Amino acid sequence: MPRALPRLPRPLLAALSLSLSLGIAHADSTPLFSAEGYRTSLYRSPTPQQVEGGQVIGTSALQRLLGQNPKPVLIDVYRRQWLQGRFIEDEPHANLPGSLWLANTGDGELTPTWQAYFVQNLAKATAGHPEQPVVFYCRSDCWLSWNAVKRAKALGYNNLYWYRDGLDAWQQANLPLQPAQPVPFP
Repeated sequence: MPRALPRLPRPLLAALSLSLSLGIAHADSTPLFSAEGYRTSLYRSPTPQQVEGGQVIGTSALQRLLGQNPKPVLIDVYRRQWLQGRFIEDEPHANLPGSLWLANTGDGELTPTWQAYFVQNLAKATAGHPEQPVVFYCRSDCWLSWNAVKRAKALGYNNLYWYRDGLDAWQQANLPLQPAQPVPFP
């Protein structure tokens, strides 16, 4: 004979039911995209097969691209906690060799200071040439690099690539990584 589940007191049951309802209502009211079309929440979730303004590439295509001239600029946009004016290393991070880590620039909404950080470092990395190939990446199922491609396109860059499966795919292919630190934020 199955055991009966314990009965919860009615006030506790009502409180649980209300909190679940409010949580679902809050989740339903939080927009996934900004008015400009950037993903603003649930960054680690399934991503689309394409990105406006860029070409989606896999690991073998990236390896071919890295052998071409001009060599593409690799930009990692993985998030790093920012607290009291500095990046907090909550866990070690590695990226593809030769990458520039512009932490947090794939967020859906950037303050003017973070936008300037993105603009200035992207211009420096490309020597101000909008036709310079640029590859943005993060991890698999990560919208941050998708946002970064769209943001770079809006700035006039026109040779953009989205390494959609990012660092995870690179690791699965047993390719080398390097320890990483974000470019210092002003």
